[in-house]
Amino acid sequence: MLQHHQRNIVLDVNHLMADRVGHPYGISREQILRWADPASAAFRAVNEARGTGWLGWTELPYNQEEIVKNIEDTAKNIQERFDAFVVLGIGGSALGPIAVHQALQHLRYNELPKEQRHYPRFYVEDNIDPERMRALLDVIDVRYTCFNIITKSGATAETMSQYLIISDLLKKAVGEKWHEHIIATTDKEKGNLIRLAKKEGFKHFFVPSSVGGRFSELSPVGLLSSAVCGIDIRALLAGAAAMDARCQSGDVWNNPALLEAVIQVMAMEEMGINIQVMMPYADSLRYMADWFCQLWAESLGKNVTRKGMAVNVGQTPVKALGVTDQHSQLQLYTEGPYDKIVTFLRVGEFRSQIPIPHGCEEFPDVAFLGGKSMNALLEAEYKGTEYALKRAGRMSQTITLPEVTAHAIGQLLYFFMLTTAYAGELLDIDAFNQPGVEESKIASYAVLGNTGEKYRQKQEEMAGQNPDVGSYILK
Repeated sequence: MLQHHQRNIVLDVNHLMADRVGHPYGISREQILRWADPASAAFRAVNEARGTGWLGWTELPYNQEEIVKNIEDTAKNIQERFDAFVVLGIGGSALGPIAVHQALQHLRYNELPKEQRHYPRFYVEDNIDPERMRALLDVIDVRYTCFNIITKSGATAETMSQYLIISDLLKKAVGEKWHEHIIATTDKEKGNLIRLAKKEGFKHFFVPSSVGGRFSELSPVGLLSSAVCGIDIRALLAGAAAMDARCQSGDVWNNPALLEAVIQVMAMEEMGINIQVMMPYADSLRYMADWFCQLWAESLGKNVTRKGMAVNVGQTPVKALGVTDQHSQLQLYTEGPYDKIVTFLRVGEFRSQIPIPHGCEEFPDVAFLGGKSMNALLEAEYKGTEYALKRAGRMSQTITLPEVTAHAIGQLLYFFMLTTAYAGELLDIDAFNQPGVEESKIASYAVLGNTGEKYRQKQEEMAGQNPDVGSYILK
């Protein structure tokens, strides 16, 4: 019998279906069946490419035994020596660690006294706002802090600018042992950071060459910070493997990730559903929405097919939080355009039970809460929102985590990554590149004066723009 912490997450698509929300707004079983052949082809394409190209992430649950042992030993050393652990990274190097830590550790983790927290305080610096860096330096002592620099190329300007600042501070604060405060996570062979790591003697881990940033949370990119903070990384990987085992069929009704991919792509292509709202009903899962937004947007937002034909596809992910955004965004979702699917992330059993005391008996609209619990209130709010959307003919679906455990989070991460890969196949796009992001990087570095050839060319291109353009400025 499966242990309690190994229960499966559940995908409930009933409130997407036409027989629940009504025609013409829902999806019929017949529509899904029409996608059976493309779905089967998408499954085969992903399955046959496992572990190759940019699908190295598919094998992470199985091929990291030595790496995991190394990470666990390193984490123990960090726990013994340092008061704080800081990740310097951006994009997938940051969003995954943030999401998993929020899900699996105390929601006020850094504010706990050390004897309750047990592990180093945890910070992820995923932006280059100078006030933010100053604020970090106001709350940590670099002499007792370990910094994990994460960049596959070692040329990410945001991360490497942080490295230059921190390494300078460390040299001044601790002298010749400054390198013991830095761990590099980067490519095994290429890039600046691996050369720096070898030159300076940094402890280092590798991002597999076949794993892109937004698919890297189950690699050392995410596993190290989780282990440092006491999260069971073996359970994370076991959860991912469990989801992988559930998705070994080309039949949409026997593969939850394939069904999800078909539903979302069909909604985009046939119904104009261009927005997916990710709405967790749990603060522990709130940053799963942020992680998902990068995964979905960067993977599927493409302007050409693999054959080079113009398509401009993609579905805009939007993050929301139940119940907070019932009081802000829900009005739009229930009465605005019919262009959204709402995906609820729901928790079956919370790790805390908070009863609501009796009181305010003179106010019936308050007194009725007495004797219930915050848990029951949150569940009622979710059900109320689900019903309000259904009544308005709006599509929603629910992914339920029986509990928020490392095993369940591993399932959820792998489910979304596999769904994304299948969706890329159904759309006939490269789900693993990000040329739009690269264009922004090149232009940014050109503005800052990088002298490389491609940056000089971009400087010339930008300088040649019509000087009258951009003159509509009010001062």
